[in-house]
Amino acid sequence: MEYLLDNPKIENTYQEIIRKLRPIQNGAVAEMMTKRGLEYKVNLGASVVSLRQLASVYDRNHLLALKLWNKQWRETMILATLLDEPEQVTEEQLDYWVKSFPNIEMAEQASMNLFVYTPFAFQKAKEWCLEKKNLVKMTGLLMMGRLAMTDKTTADEEFESFFEVLPPLSKDPELSSIFIRSFTHLGRRNKNLNKLAIMLARTLQTIDSPVSQMVAEEIIDELESEYVQEMLNDKG
Repeated sequence: MEYLLDNPKIENTYQEIIRKLRPIQNGAVAEMMTKRGLEYKVNLGASVVSLRQLASVYDRNHLLALKLWNKQWRETMILATLLDEPEQVTEEQLDYWVKSFPNIEMAEQASMNLFVYTPFAFQKAKEWCLEKKNLVKMTGLLMMGRLAMTDKTTADEEFESFFEVLPPLSKDPELSSIFIRSFTHLGRRNKNLNKLAIMLARTLQTIDSPVSQMVAEEIIDELESEYVQEMLNDKG
């Protein structure tokens, strides 16, 4: 792959982006993130809003994204997720990137900005929910929730297949907040998935796990709420 990255035009664009990062750095933000446990090889503390603005100046380019990712700075990695071409992303790349995520922020940015738009989104989301590493599982859950929110065409059956891999994840306290958030996105997609999600949540209540029972209770409260039910009725 090295020879593919040796492109003078892309190199010039890459160097230009690196230069533009310095004026938007924020040391105080970087320090605060480190204290919160969000550690990176290099973190300039640039806001995600400023990075989106910077990315908007450039056309998407797969080779540029690879160069930015290989830099391994927080900002270049986020820019890589914003500037890659989803149709050019391979399964190998997805697996490599997800296993090298330094923390949950990068999992969220990659899932939202790039991963859900690749041809392998559903496949990888389910696969990663079955992985051993918690950060990879979190990415699978994040993608499930994001797909439920943004994918307007995929049939319910594709989303229903997630229900098979979710029960074991409900037991892990480290996953609980993301589990609840992503599961409720699934149950808010339409009336059919709302009904099925509530049924699965009631099954989770029977698991001999305080975490599963807590997670299930919060999910049911949300999905049966008047607000959600009115929203689903409005959708039709």
